[in-house]
Amino acid sequence: MSDIPLGVLDLVPIPSGATATEALRNSVDLARRAEELGYARYWFAEHHLNPGVAGTSPAVLLALTASATSTIRLGSGAVQLGHRTALSTVEEFGLIDALHPGRLDLGLGRSGGAPPGGPSARPTTTPVVDGRTPNGLRIPPRFSFEHLLGSPRVALQRTLLQQPNAASQEYGEQIDDILALLAGTYRSADGVEAHVVPGEGADLQLWILGSSGGVSAEVAGRNGLRFAANYHVSPATVLEAAEGYRAAFQPSDVLDKPYVSVSADVVVAEDDERARELATGYGLWVRSIRNAEGAVPFPTPDEARAHVWSDGDRALVQDRLDTQFVGSPGRVADQLAQLQEATGADELLITTITHDHADRVRSYELLAEEWRTR
Repeated sequence: MSDIPLGVLDLVPIPSGATATEALRNSVDLARRAEELGYARYWFAEHHLNPGVAGTSPAVLLALTASATSTIRLGSGAVQLGHRTALSTVEEFGLIDALHPGRLDLGLGRSGGAPPGGPSARPTTTPVVDGRTPNGLRIPPRFSFEHLLGSPRVALQRTLLQQPNAASQEYGEQIDDILALLAGTYRSADGVEAHVVPGEGADLQLWILGSSGGVSAEVAGRNGLRFAANYHVSPATVLEAAEGYRAAFQPSDVLDKPYVSVSADVVVAEDDERARELATGYGLWVRSIRNAEGAVPFPTPDEARAHVWSDGDRALVQDRLDTQFVGSPGRVADQLAQLQEATGADELLITTITHDHADRVRSYELLAEEWRTR
C-alpha cells in the first residue's frame, strides 16, 4: 500500500482550554512534521462560526504554512464557492503561487448546496450487505443533513458571508470561469477579456471535493479534474461519489483517466486501548457539529465522559463513530487499505483530531511508519 500516497486534512481544531493562536501554531508545526514524515500533501478545510475550529481561510493558512515548509504540497479542502467569486479565488491562490510556485492544490467545494445523497446522486453499483461492502468496509445508513442546512446558525453564516441580496453563481459555471481565468481565455458575454495578475498561468493542481455522486462529481468528471470524496463527512455516500465521478469522467489536458482521493477520520496510538482513549472526545465533538451549534473546542477524554448521552445524541453521531479508524498502527493501516480497495482511491487523506497536540503528531508519525512497510 505504500504506493498509495497519504495526505493530511487539517481543520485547525482548538482543544478545550486552548486558544486559536495555539491551534494555528500547532497546525504549522504539524505541517512541518508531515513534510518530514513523507506525507504527499497538507490541506486546510474552510469552516465558519465554530468555537472549536480556527480554519476559516484556507488561503491565509496556506500562505503562512508555505513559508514554514519547503516541499510538501499545500491545498484547500476546500474553498467554499457558495460565497466567493471565481476572480477572488484565482487572485488569492495566484498570489501564493507567485511566491511558492508549483506547490498549491486548489480544492473547490460547494457550500449551501444539496445535502449528500440528494436527488441528483447516482446509486452505487457496489453491493452493500448488512452495512458492509464485499471487502468488509462499513457503509452506514444515510444521515439526513436537512436539519443542519436549515438551522438558524447556518442561515446566519450565509447572511454574514455574502453581500446583501447576492446570489451564488451556478457551481459548474464557477468552475468554468476559474479554469478560463487560470488559462487566460476568459471572455465575458459581450467579449471583454479578463487577465488575472498574478493568477493567470499559475501552476495550481485543481481538485473538486464532493460528498455524493451529484453535481460536484459530475463537474469534476466532465472537466477531467481530480476528485476528493468524503468518507469522513458522509461515509454512507462515498461509494456513489467515487463511482459518479468516474462515470462522468472525460479525459482532459490535466488527466487522461480518473483520479480520486478519499478522506478518513483516524486516531493511531501504540496500542488499541490508548488510541480509543485519545479518540474519546470525537463523538461529543461531532455531536456539536451535527446539532448545528458549531464545533466545540475538542474535549479532553474526561470532559467527554462526563456528557450524558441521549438516544437522539447517539443517533446524530453513530455513523461517524462507526467509521472512524481507531487503534494500533497495524489495525488502522488495515482499515485504510480496506477503504482504498473498496473505493479504488488513488490517494487517502487523513484527518486526525486529539486533545493534545503531541498525541496528534504521534498519530501521524505512527501511521506514516506503518504505511511505509506495506
